[in-house]
Amino acid sequence: MKELAIFLSKSLLGWLAIQMCITVVFLLYLRSSQKNSLPDDELPKTAVILCLRGADPFLTNCLRSLLNQNYPRYDLKLIVDSQEDPAWKIATDTIREQTATNVQISPLKIARQNCSLKCSSLVQAVSDLDDSYKVVALVDADTVVHPNWLRELVSPLAHPKVGATTGNRWYLPTGRYWGSLVRYVGNVSTVVQMYVFRIPWGGTLAVKTELLRQTELLDKWGQAFNEDTMIRKVLEKYGMRVKFVPSLIMLNREECELPTLRYWIMRQLLCTRLYHPLWPAVVSDAISSILMPTLVMMLSLVALLSGEWNVAALSFSCFSIYTLGLLFLMLALEQAVQQVIRKHGEPMTKLSALTIVKMLIAIPLTQWVYGLAMILSLRMRRVNWRGVTYQIKGPWGIRLVEYRPYRLLDQPNNNKVSI
Repeated sequence: MKELAIFLSKSLLGWLAIQMCITVVFLLYLRSSQKNSLPDDELPKTAVILCLRGADPFLTNCLRSLLNQNYPRYDLKLIVDSQEDPAWKIATDTIREQTATNVQISPLKIARQNCSLKCSSLVQAVSDLDDSYKVVALVDADTVVHPNWLRELVSPLAHPKVGATTGNRWYLPTGRYWGSLVRYVGNVSTVVQMYVFRIPWGGTLAVKTELLRQTELLDKWGQAFNEDTMIRKVLEKYGMRVKFVPSLIMLNREECELPTLRYWIMRQLLCTRLYHPLWPAVVSDAISSILMPTLVMMLSLVALLSGEWNVAALSFSCFSIYTLGLLFLMLALEQAVQQVIRKHGEPMTKLSALTIVKMLIAIPLTQWVYGLAMILSLRMRRVNWRGVTYQIKGPWGIRLVEYRPYRLLDQPNNNKVSI
């Protein structure tokens, strides 16, 4: 048992060292990256597309922020599931309040049977664009953007080899629910991983319009469950790359409870399995990050019950060092990201001693929740997403099997996320 404890301890601490190195690279990128915004006359005409089904808690704030961009030529294209959807009234009321003239709201005309409703909406919105739009920007209803969001998103596309730009979301670690805290801990790791693999986030994403047709990405959306994860692989075939823009890390204040979060994680992992170009690497990361510390902790308990105090002490010490190391990385990332978010006009998040203790407890809890969600996601063949049921036979084997319009009864309470 001692040899096993030594092997697992060395492996776990080695994995911690690798994570530290990757995090340092990400932190250096955050600090060294400079904003090079184009002047007004060089910014291309852009269509911002927002697909809506149900009224997200911060939808009004999202729409207001999108209608007040520091960008010379852009139009906001809203595709709502139906005119009876609660999002329709919120959108029309907000447009009227803002007296906006650069916005068009349309219902989803055809709910395609072989892709998700969001992909149906994207195909409709992009297909209706004329040739004057050189860039298509995507945003989610839970994203409240800052005034320079679109300018900073589009400017890097001036580089001939950059085909798409993206940001990422960042949750608050001070939520009232353990689900919110587990999501925060998991997202910290996800943000770094998506940077390393150059996987875009659909909540803040821009693509050159010509590439949507040249790469047949639009056709792929018409057969897919998810729109963003596949983009890197598609663009690389044409010698183009995805650029992550640090100033576009967007703060998300929504809350969620643990039972609801588990299914959300399963759906996210399903999308990763279907479209991530390096899915085996994601699985390896999960094994290292979830299984290994769990095995070390279990070995510590077994050794304790068996009276092998040295083995128990070694395993527990290793597990403690690993967990504290992850906490240190989280705090370092939180501090760095706060510097970015503060430039958006957001107040600094103050971490109390109690919050830090809860973050420490949430680390192993997150590992177990994500581990269970990953196992369950491997067997997912049907997905229910906002009242719509899909059958999943493969990346391009999507079938909408049950649809109904979104109802007010489906709306989340307070600021809980509708996931």
